[in-house]
Amino acid sequence: MSSSSDDHLPSTSLFRAFAKKGTVERAVLLDCFLASGILEDDPRGGALFKAIRKAGEEIDAESFQMLQNVSPALFEQVLTGQLAIPRFSEFRQEVELIFERVSHNHDGQLANYIPQLERVDPDKLAASVCSVDGQRFSLGDSEDFFCVQSCSKPITYCLALEDQGEEVLHQYVGTEPSGKTFNELTLNAKGLPHNPMINAGAIMCGALIKRGADASDRFDYVMSKWKECAGNMKIGFDNAVYLSERQTADRNFALAYFMREKKAYPPDVNLLDILEFYFQCCSIETTTKAMAVIAATLANGGNCPLTGAQVFRPDHVKNCLSLMSSCGMYDFSGEFAFRIGIPAKSGVSGAIMLVVPNVAGLAVWSPRLDELGNSVRGVDFCRQLASRFKFHTFDSTTGLTDDRLDPRRNLYESRLSGINAFCWAAAEGDVAEMRRLVARGINPDVGDYDGRTALHLAACEGRVAAVRYLIELGVNLNSVDRWGNTPLDDASREAQSKDSHKPIIAMLSEHGAKQKNTVRSASN
Repeated sequence: MSSSSDDHLPSTSLFRAFAKKGTVERAVLLDCFLASGILEDDPRGGALFKAIRKAGEEIDAESFQMLQNVSPALFEQVLTGQLAIPRFSEFRQEVELIFERVSHNHDGQLANYIPQLERVDPDKLAASVCSVDGQRFSLGDSEDFFCVQSCSKPITYCLALEDQGEEVLHQYVGTEPSGKTFNELTLNAKGLPHNPMINAGAIMCGALIKRGADASDRFDYVMSKWKECAGNMKIGFDNAVYLSERQTADRNFALAYFMREKKAYPPDVNLLDILEFYFQCCSIETTTKAMAVIAATLANGGNCPLTGAQVFRPDHVKNCLSLMSSCGMYDFSGEFAFRIGIPAKSGVSGAIMLVVPNVAGLAVWSPRLDELGNSVRGVDFCRQLASRFKFHTFDSTTGLTDDRLDPRRNLYESRLSGINAFCWAAAEGDVAEMRRLVARGINPDVGDYDGRTALHLAACEGRVAAVRYLIELGVNLNSVDRWGNTPLDDASREAQSKDSHKPIIAMLSEHGAKQKNTVRSASN
């Protein structure tokens, strides 16, 4: 193949971007992958990491192409910055600062109604992140196992949806917040659990998973799905917590019998079996590392970022996230949706699972709880996360006036997109679009890379209405671009061949605009 045709291949442009004196340093490639958040234990990139480490310290074009062939999509995504969170290192640094601040919060108490949970070290703290492209990092005690407790409910709900479908499942459980505590002895007006995120609803969902199968097979199925969601990371089971749950389950037994009294169950349900199943699901144990991948699977429409396995149907995930948004944080759900706006589910073990759709899954664990049963540090972490990043479901409505970070967008893209759009609208004379951008927070005085402002461009293109609007806004009429030209200079130059620019010259002059020689002498 000729060199001219090679120029059009992605691998050629990638190689040129990183090459120095005809080769790419192996260390540079490894740094790119690690900085992007793609780790060596990633199932997609394991073979690629091995190939890079086996390559020489200096990689020529042919070897570079061979490396790309190992995992073409991942290789190109990393080196071109096309992952879900482009500037992952900066994102990690911001989250580390939040984690450090949260670590000083020692409020709250351990859960005392399940004896095993009261024996956990109260100072434990962990947080993990996994993007929908599998970018990961973890902080603190992220390899410590803890029981998922109510964080099991979203997965139980998704499994019941997969098994029964939405229409059948919601004949047995509602979709409304209960307005009551998570274990309140109450049902909705139809005599059904209010939603799948409270105890009664989770018990009901469990009753609908693999109906008729042996109890052991049902639980093996659930464990296999948890592992599949977690990208095949280890998922455990805490038998001591399970036994502790059973011994202190009077309220859950009361809920189960209350639902039977109201004839809420499907036919042929064994009450003790479904309660056992519920206790088992609550006693599943995991780490924040694995839980973040599970959350990322939900953020990715049911597709596990690390393996590509489609664990749940996207429409079932949509239903789950809707209920996590409205019902996932016990009696704090409404406040959480209002202030933080991220679909989440908490558990009395101190875990919180967060799902930022199409971006990332996060998990935080700290055992001390507030009076509503949510992790104190976990909620604090979520508050600070929402105050620093545009993760609220409705953050898109705040426009450009909001100075929080959007990790989904490249830093420079975020800064320049609005500026470029405003300048382009001015050059086209689209005053309506200019108004919209100003309303969103664009500074009408800001210039592009060459220092050319919207007024420069409107004056140069003869856009009378745009110039008039900018004058009304009170922009600087004598801003100077990199060549020393003012907007009046641009209009005067074009007026030599176009009569359409004369009204602009008159308008600018009337309001005090000057040409560059006048501006220079005034500054001297």
